[in-house]
Amino acid sequence: MWYEIADENDLNSFMKMFGGFHDSCIKEMKYLSGAYVKSDLSMFPCNKDRLLKVIIQRQYPNPCAIEMEFMGLLNMNLFLEDADGYTCEIPAATMILAEDRIYWCDCIVSSEADLESYKGTLICSKSVRWRECDEYIGDEDVYIAREAPS
Repeated sequence: MWYEIADENDLNSFMKMFGGFHDSCIKEMKYLSGAYVKSDLSMFPCNKDRLLKVIIQRQYPNPCAIEMEFMGLLNMNLFLEDADGYTCEIPAATMILAEDRIYWCDCIVSSEADLESYKGTLICSKSVRWRECDEYIGDEDVYIAREAPS
């Protein structure tokens, strides 16, 4: 079952239920633009979907994995630590519900104004929904590419 984050109550309940993303990690992402090339090689070049799907796992039960859908994606900055000895563990995350958008970032941020200079992973979209998906725990890929026909 999908749950919308439509107001501050939804947001606060979600953050509390998922422990503020403490001891979690982004496992997978999948972006759907809506643009495509047809079989006659003409293009539909419009980003009509702008949907980002994200699977996040954490080291606590009930739930230990969620899938989030960022609908009407406006921006995404993905920061990947490439130095040896660093992890992608999320100690805590922030979600900010603004007038016409919602932000998610992988650290504690005080306000929407602070997001302009934020250097970590940041996702901004028109809306967000989420669902529990404990069946996605582990290292097996969820968003799997189809095999090309022979």
